[in-house]
Amino acid sequence: MQGITHVYHCAATVSYDSRKKKAMIHGNVTGTAHVADTALEAGVQKLIHVSSIAALGRSTGPEGADLSIDEDTHWEESSANSPYAESKFLSEMEVWRAMAEGLNAAIVNPGIILGEGDWNKGSARLMQIVHSEFPWYTEGVNAWVDVKDVAAAMVLLMNSDIADQRYILSSGNFSYREVFTAMAQALGKRPPYRLATPFLSEIVWRAEVFKSRLAGKEVTISKDSARTAQARCSYSNAKFLQQFPQFRYHSLEETVQRMARAFRNQ
Repeated sequence: MQGITHVYHCAATVSYDSRKKKAMIHGNVTGTAHVADTALEAGVQKLIHVSSIAALGRSTGPEGADLSIDEDTHWEESSANSPYAESKFLSEMEVWRAMAEGLNAAIVNPGIILGEGDWNKGSARLMQIVHSEFPWYTEGVNAWVDVKDVAAAMVLLMNSDIADQRYILSSGNFSYREVFTAMAQALGKRPPYRLATPFLSEIVWRAEVFKSRLAGKEVTISKDSARTAQARCSYSNAKFLQQFPQFRYHSLEETVQRMARAFRNQ
């Protein structure tokens, strides 16, 4: 970082595969600590850190209840938090620690990021799953955001005087069924048609883990991802829009249509 004035820290391992738990937590947290410490030592003028809504936790409220979450929501240790969520929370804590030591930084907490990319990894893999006409859906709700909007928001924050703040980035809260159906329609495929209740989800993720292990592939659906997909979480994007009132998110339809075009071309 010698001679570098501004840093965007976007790197992290994203996985719900239990076999990668220790490596993911160690890599994400230690990597972020190194980035923050080196930025301090090199005199970097500003750092923008990509955290996640997962770092906010989702352990409040009775089981099955809708959860309302914003930037002031405090992390609570809970079995409802996945190893990925734990890794992002601990990574974010390294940035807050560095800010207390004098680092000029801000944090973004994106929802599930949608966009073109490696169709076999991350959230882009959802397009691959929908293309195969995977039949199951849940009524769980989560925040979703276009990768282009995340990038644009980070540039706005970098070019501002804002520091010591974090912002949820989300174009809206949508059910997994809504997102999967939109993807299926854009691809001309059959939308998911079988409701995976919490009980059925427990069966499905076990079957998918078994199939993935037999095929020697990364797990498509794990215990953590199946249970996350059942949660009904509503994330507020009001703080960022109040700070940047002219900012506009892409709609879910715009994002999915662009992804579908790129997927078909590849």
